[in-house]
Amino acid sequence: MIKPLFFPLLFLIGLCGCGGGGGEAIILAEAEAVFDEASGGDVPNQSCSPDCSLSASDVERIIGQAVAEAERMQVGATISVSDRVGNILGVYQMASADPFVKVTSTEDIGGPVVGGLEGLNFIPATLAGIAKAITGAYLSTSGNAFTTRTASQIVQENFNPGEADVPSGPLFGVQFSQLPCSDFSSRFSVNNSPGPHRSPLGLSADPGGMPLYKEGINVGGVGVIADGVYGLDKFIGDFDTDADEIIATAATVGFAAPLEIRADQITLVGKTARYSDTFVSDLQSSPEDRKSLSQLSSEGTGSLVSVPGYFDGGNVKSGTTFGLANSGIRPADPSTFKDEAGESLDAFVFVDEQNRNRYPARDGSDRPGGIEGNRLRSEEVQILLNEAIGIANKSRAQIRVPVGTPARVTVTVVDTNGVIVGMGRTRDGPVFGADVSIQKARTATLFSGTGRIDGGAPAEILRAMPDPTYLQVMQGEIALSKLAVLEAPSPRLADYVLAVQNFLGDPLALESEGQVVAFADRSGGNLSRPNYPDGPKDGPPGPLSKPPGEWSVFSVGLQLDLVYNAIINHVAFVLGAAPEGPKICTGNTGFLASGPFQQANSFQNIANGIQIFPGSVPIFRGDTLIGGIGVSGDGVDQDDMISFLGVHQAGLRVGNGLGNAPPGLRADQLEIPDQQVRLRYVNCPQVPFIGSAETEVCNGL
Repeated sequence: MIKPLFFPLLFLIGLCGCGGGGGEAIILAEAEAVFDEASGGDVPNQSCSPDCSLSASDVERIIGQAVAEAERMQVGATISVSDRVGNILGVYQMASADPFVKVTSTEDIGGPVVGGLEGLNFIPATLAGIAKAITGAYLSTSGNAFTTRTASQIVQENFNPGEADVPSGPLFGVQFSQLPCSDFSSRFSVNNSPGPHRSPLGLSADPGGMPLYKEGINVGGVGVIADGVYGLDKFIGDFDTDADEIIATAATVGFAAPLEIRADQITLVGKTARYSDTFVSDLQSSPEDRKSLSQLSSEGTGSLVSVPGYFDGGNVKSGTTFGLANSGIRPADPSTFKDEAGESLDAFVFVDEQNRNRYPARDGSDRPGGIEGNRLRSEEVQILLNEAIGIANKSRAQIRVPVGTPARVTVTVVDTNGVIVGMGRTRDGPVFGADVSIQKARTATLFSGTGRIDGGAPAEILRAMPDPTYLQVMQGEIALSKLAVLEAPSPRLADYVLAVQNFLGDPLALESEGQVVAFADRSGGNLSRPNYPDGPKDGPPGPLSKPPGEWSVFSVGLQLDLVYNAIINHVAFVLGAAPEGPKICTGNTGFLASGPFQQANSFQNIANGIQIFPGSVPIFRGDTLIGGIGVSGDGVDQDDMISFLGVHQAGLRVGNGLGNAPPGLRADQLEIPDQQVRLRYVNCPQVPFIGSAETEVCNGL
């Protein structure tokens, strides 16, 4: 049932996000890109070196090309352009564009799911476009080009989507990363600022988001929403005619990804990834049809629009150069990031506006087991980072070409309170892996905290958090004063704790009085799938997942329910109806009749939410949990291996009991009632190292 509830803070005036103007005309170069229609490739006329970034004229050209195609198709579109670290360089909305989108992934395949984000129709189209642009930028590198269609393929309950009795996508759950409430992601600045920046809706799986390239270098992304639906592609056995993707393809002419690194040149678990269902030959426009933004404005076609927290609605902006300090990611001090022999690891770090490393190795903030000596020390953290990055450098990447390229990842170490005590990354790793590596490290640490008596047991933390307040807009005209609270389903976070205890047959699971169990992210991910074990459709839902009829990609279970209120808080902020929420994703009270969107507690343990695909392990000193390590970027089995072997190798170097969880404490040792399949801990590639035939590198450790 739906209970109407007046929301006095929300009002329609100005909700379309309109504001600002087209700005002064920017004169484009007369020379056009040389386009090879036969191959579908293109060579931009701009010179990328030495400052490889999007210029303001590039951004205007990209938007102009998109508008030209939309006009030919006679549809209204919202177009967003991002640089590689999420600075929003322009948001353009055609006068005929729908200002809102409807979130749905199930409506056309047998009836809509109710709950979660499903069915919400007050989400500004500008936020959908921004999320798509950031996704195209964040998933791509100079060794792989992924789109939001690629994301759609790899986040669903089956891989490939539409197939039966096969496991979920390799990045199942990644859509709830880069969230607007993340304590890691940077916020909007009038002038472009160091990133990575947040995404208003997390990562998008709705086709129409594509990366942008100059001279083979990823410089950003473009996102288009024209059909009014923010969803995904549930079946990939055919080719769709998707307005969003067609317009985005037009936008990328002159800035398209090189053919040899596109997703359709890369295999995942033996299956070919999907890049786009649109070819350049499908376009009705050509680059010569584009008009300047000032001309479009004078004709009443549309304008640049203001999006609070992302773009000020003024002139388009230039992007930052990835790898330089102003992007927020730059080379690390080689004297700090080095292997045991003293050789530089070619590592990179995240920096602030003063070019200071945001997360240098530091001591933990905790006293694990009540013992000061158990705390992670800064020198141990640095060795953990160095060992993991060193393993990545010699490991064969999964999602990069050419074959034999080293894995490119981000590595994060946290203490038992979830505080980041060190971060580092390899060269050219995908940007999305930064926020995800933090989520992974925190998730493994949280769920491995059974037996903690200092208030840090996972059951206590989950019960202390406010429950999600699901919303649904009533039928009819979109008027936010009609916003309603959805009474059923009405999830309680405490119910997930009980579900885990019932599933594992242990009433003390996740409790402070319970036996310590080490959960890697692969283990917790097993519990978060809509079927257990992952794959066969007749298995029961995992205890951290929604049951059949309530589950969808936009209503997954605990992962979304932990951050739902903060996401809605952020949408209300963008609509001008609420102050910006705290820079943390958990503990938000959500929409309430009195005092909406309050921060009930800090909940640093999972400040940017949890993650449910592999790539992390807890760190132990003896049989005491002391932290966690998360790795993300270049294949989930590689992520597993790099985190697991990184901790093992660091333990060999520093001694003092530091290492992986004792084998007897690991989640794969649990016997689950009525289930023949155990949880998994880590899964390492068979022959992982470049130039080596070594196999089974994780066995026996």
